[in-house]
Amino acid sequence: MKQLLLEISPVFAPALDNFVAGRNGELMQILRQLLAGSGHERAVYLWGEAGSGKTHLLHGLVAAAQEAGRPALLATAGEALPVQPEAGMLVAVDDVALLNAEGQIALFNLYNDLRENGGAFVASGPCPPAQLEVRPDVATRLGWGLVYQVQGLSDAEKEEALQSHARARGFSLPQEVLDYLLRHWRRDLPSLMAVLDALDRITLEQQRPVTVPLLRQLLQIEMDL
Repeated sequence: MKQLLLEISPVFAPALDNFVAGRNGELMQILRQLLAGSGHERAVYLWGEAGSGKTHLLHGLVAAAQEAGRPALLATAGEALPVQPEAGMLVAVDDVALLNAEGQIALFNLYNDLRENGGAFVASGPCPPAQLEVRPDVATRLGWGLVYQVQGLSDAEKEEALQSHARARGFSLPQEVLDYLLRHWRRDLPSLMAVLDALDRITLEQQRPVTVPLLRQLLQIEMDL
């Protein structure tokens, strides 16, 4: 089973289409407008608790822009920011709270360059701009555009999303299995769905039902890997 799991562990590709919006419907509309260039704002700052989906949204936004043929780049803290971004470029910066002094200066200059050349800017952080421990001029820039708190999914919304994912894969997810998964595994939705994908494949390969003992065995192997 361990070798089987190694072979089938899914790679979850974050996309706007597979982000479960929950209470973030307005934010999703704003991001799609930003992507299409149809909105008035060209800068968005996202904040929220860990696991709420900020990184997922940035990855999905950049991927969608690139697929549409638009120059786009995702940078995480510690990675160099573009010094002279292309005209109309979309740049996403994940977790600006981790930027060092040099990175904050680069972010300040990048923001100004994108405003001047018709680009778009999206960033994320753990708290609103005014509460970030960054240079005051950087915090001010981050607050110039739209600021949205990304609302994490409630347990009920996660259950609904997981049951829907299981149905889409053609198997039934017993409530006791779902309850165990939510109590004993990581809380972010991509990790939870990855477990369902692994469960589905294992039950097909081994002709076993989806049960709590099988899930427990799977999670233990994952933790040991």
